[in-house]
Amino acid sequence: MAEEKLEMSNVETTLVPNPKKSAPPPPSTFERVIQPCIAEVVGTTFFVFIGCVSVIENVEAAGRLQPALVHGLAVAVMVACMAEISGSHFNPPFTIAIYLCGGMQLVMVIPYIICQLIGGLLGAGMSKLMTPSDRYTNATGAAFSILKSEEQLLGAIFGEVAMTCLVTMVVLMGAVNNKTKSPMVPFLVGCTVLINILAGGDVSGTCLNPARAFGPAVMANYWDYHWVYWVGPIGGCLVAAALLRLLLGDEKIRIIFK
Repeated sequence: MAEEKLEMSNVETTLVPNPKKSAPPPPSTFERVIQPCIAEVVGTTFFVFIGCVSVIENVEAAGRLQPALVHGLAVAVMVACMAEISGSHFNPPFTIAIYLCGGMQLVMVIPYIICQLIGGLLGAGMSKLMTPSDRYTNATGAAFSILKSEEQLLGAIFGEVAMTCLVTMVVLMGAVNNKTKSPMVPFLVGCTVLINILAGGDVSGTCLNPARAFGPAVMANYWDYHWVYWVGPIGGCLVAAALLRLLLGDEKIRIIFK
């Protein structure tokens, strides 16, 4: 009888599944490094392409609604598509701010920014191939050409800082900060881009993204006040990152008032 119980015990032991599950294998180098960079190139390319075409085809109407809708919707779509691959940055200031708030490793910052600039070049090149040459020239290749004098600089720089700060805060609060993460980030970022363009389009053109400015500037060889569209957005992302690190972030991100 004792032998039968022992045998049954052994059978039960072998039939009961092991509760300990083996850890999933770490992602490959391709998925950790190469695929995210490809996603940044592809996402930025199509965002800049669609955005540039909307401006080139709309320049005679001189309206803001069409470019605002196109840029906002393009951002929302591309962010939703690529979020699980690269995080859907498509914008150097976003990458800088996300790193400063602990959302990515330092080793990926420079590759991301390079890929975003490559995407900007490709997108601007695609828009040049697609649109008639007279319209392309008339629109300066969708480069930011609204600034004509130094009197406009203060307002333009302040506008780029403030509006980039706003959209970067939406990204950080919705995608990085654990306390406020939201699955609606693509929609929220797209809406923020849309309202920023509607609000500030006549002041600076509402760039918010140096990659969006860089590609058309290269393709159209238009560099007047181009630096504004680097200084303003990068300044805005630093302000947004500082707000999270000092005041608005969760306990993991915040460096004071723990």
